[in-house]
Amino acid sequence: MTSPAPRNPYLAKGFAPVRDEVDIAALDVEGRFPDDLAGTLYRIGPNPQFDPRPPYNPLMGDGMVHAFTIRDGRVAYRNRWVRTGRWRRENTAGRALFATAGLPSDDDPDAGPRPADGVANTNLVWHAGRLLALEEGSPPLELDPETLATRGLWTFGGRLARNMTAHPRVDPASGAMALFANIPRGRLTGEIALYEADAAGALSEPRIVQGPYPALIHDFAITERVVVVVVCPTTLSLERAAAGGPLIAWEPGRGAAVIVAPRAGGEVRRYPAPPRMAWHIMNAFEDGDRIVIDLCEQDAAMFSGPDGRPPEASRAAQRLARWEVAAGEVRSRRLHDLICEYPRIDERRTGRRYRYGWLACLGGPGTDDLFHRGLARFDHETGEMAVWSAGPRHAVSEPVFVARGPAEGEGWIVCTVYDEGEDTSCLAVLDAEDVAAGPVARARFGRRVPMGFHGLWRPLSGR
Repeated sequence: MTSPAPRNPYLAKGFAPVRDEVDIAALDVEGRFPDDLAGTLYRIGPNPQFDPRPPYNPLMGDGMVHAFTIRDGRVAYRNRWVRTGRWRRENTAGRALFATAGLPSDDDPDAGPRPADGVANTNLVWHAGRLLALEEGSPPLELDPETLATRGLWTFGGRLARNMTAHPRVDPASGAMALFANIPRGRLTGEIALYEADAAGALSEPRIVQGPYPALIHDFAITERVVVVVVCPTTLSLERAAAGGPLIAWEPGRGAAVIVAPRAGGEVRRYPAPPRMAWHIMNAFEDGDRIVIDLCEQDAAMFSGPDGRPPEASRAAQRLARWEVAAGEVRSRRLHDLICEYPRIDERRTGRRYRYGWLACLGGPGTDDLFHRGLARFDHETGEMAVWSAGPRHAVSEPVFVARGPAEGEGWIVCTVYDEGEDTSCLAVLDAEDVAAGPVARARFGRRVPMGFHGLWRPLSGR
């Protein structure tokens, strides 16, 4: 008698999907939610509505949005799937039709052509009065910010040709949103399309820049004057896949590159960089002739080499580092030894010199724990990393900063915390200036919020 196959860890515990949509008017509050904290924390992540076709890749699971609205010390909760074309077709069929890993040929024979709107499961942005659900292979989907109902594709009036990043950057001074599209014409040529949407949502014509090779590019950054794209040697090759090799491979021998493009137009420059992997960038800014990029870097991405050999798992550990572009080269130095991911800042400092960053830590890639068990605040002036541990059986989501006063870092951190023992989650609020002290308040409601990916805060004022 054979043992049953082990359950995919990304379908278990804190990653397990929920199968219903609910509205809860009032959660049970422990402590006191700050009087000046008023708005909605939106979180998004993969949440398959049916058991997925194996093997499961969470990057392609159905997107679900969770909204916690805080007002007058009370907290309400709502969750909704993003109604993509895939979700609608599977909902009608009553089963999973689309493969989440591999090629479209792995889909159910009844699936039909893959809809162009993807899975909308990675990130959220508020821009030009719209709440947009994002993934990097498709255009955004607009959601109603109150009901979370899916309004449909948003292509900036038809000006977005194909897809866009899940990590656009909004300039805090102008309200303009910089974005890019990897593989903008559907061909693996190394092309990257750069765009900028003004505060009213009008999108520029695309500017095509050439990367060193076709690669996975998840995040990028802006300064006041330039766009910064970090291209790491996680390469894409259809030819390699056709020959029986991996579509995605880690090739450190190719080196990395930093592409710097003036936002107002002008000469694009490319600088060789250390062969490391960076999924998320904390911030970037200009300091005289230098461009400073702070990011969480890995010694190796967790993809096999072209020969199919996997890298050592310990090399996936992510640590905060600073890359400095100056004198025609990129120099890298580690800022701290803490293993960490999901860097966030006070977004009023996007593209500017800044002091503080917040991260998820104590677990994650490169460790023996899939979950992050704590939060941290890094002080770039002192080099201090202040850490709060949620405990060995509690997992935290990405920290999201909410401003309270005019000074940088004066505010709150909001996140969800998953309790493995109870199989439930809560909303937690921490003082952003004293993260190590732990939550000042929590809101509980006896349900699990899957760990997901990223979050967005929108004040009740609607900005």
